[in-house]
Amino acid sequence: MPSDQVIGIDLGGTAIKLARFTAAGELLAEMEVATPQPAVPGAVTIALCEAIEQLDPHGSADRVGVGLPGPMDAAARVARVCINLPGWDEVPLAEWLEVRLRRRVTLANDGNCAVVGEAWRGAAQGFSDVVLLTLGTGVGGGVLLGGRLFTGHNGAAAEPGLIGVVPDGPSCNSGNRGSLEQYASIAALRRLCDRDPRELSSAASAGDVEAQAVWESYGTQLGVGIASLVYVFTPQLVLLGGGLAGAACHFLPSLRSEVEKRVQPVSREGLRIEACDLGNGAGRLGAARLALQRLGGMMTD
Repeated sequence: MPSDQVIGIDLGGTAIKLARFTAAGELLAEMEVATPQPAVPGAVTIALCEAIEQLDPHGSADRVGVGLPGPMDAAARVARVCINLPGWDEVPLAEWLEVRLRRRVTLANDGNCAVVGEAWRGAAQGFSDVVLLTLGTGVGGGVLLGGRLFTGHNGAAAEPGLIGVVPDGPSCNSGNRGSLEQYASIAALRRLCDRDPRELSSAASAGDVEAQAVWESYGTQLGVGIASLVYVFTPQLVLLGGGLAGAACHFLPSLRSEVEKRVQPVSREGLRIEACDLGNGAGRLGAARLALQRLGGMMTD
């Protein structure tokens, strides 16, 4: 019989967020550690093992879900590529972790984890068609269609941050040019204004007109990409997560305005564009949910 606890992990370019949950999604313990730099697979594997043992020293959780910034194989065992992490090419991370931890492990795209978490306990509850973007070191995302996670051929979808928005824009680590990620990530924001995002948000809240203008420009850039996603998926809800979503109040007005300009009314009828309810906690919760679904022990809500 599986235990009644599960661990969910959100692996990012700068931080690893971990939490231990009950099978009903109640938070029991949490922690955050810095992602090793450079974030090569071996160093990350060691950091994950050490953090999991610290989070759950008595082995109360026998299943682990790990969200990573990139696509997995169809069996959710191998990280095919992690675009903004060095050296990640066909890494059998689930096997590596299972050997060391003696716990069952499943992998998932971090954006997929976030949308699953929001659908379980957050802002996407009650919605069947949802597009979520994670705005951080990169721009990831996940999609629910008809209440089901959309993963596409061989589990490689969705990567909304990699869609092209400017043909001759900056190069992307994916090989694309002018991808949405190049206009909506932390680095993209810093190209608009080389200030720490938290500082820039605080300045805008304090009435700094220059800071407010930067956030307005950022929202417009993000709105261009979201308009294309709305045409493809016609969702009921677009959710924004990741580190930059904490400043959503500063860029949502210009973002929504840009979407309204670019998307015909029939394709955005009833559309809501909001920040995630769970903030940076959505990814680890969704990773835990997927571990319960795939590895057994999920309770009915």
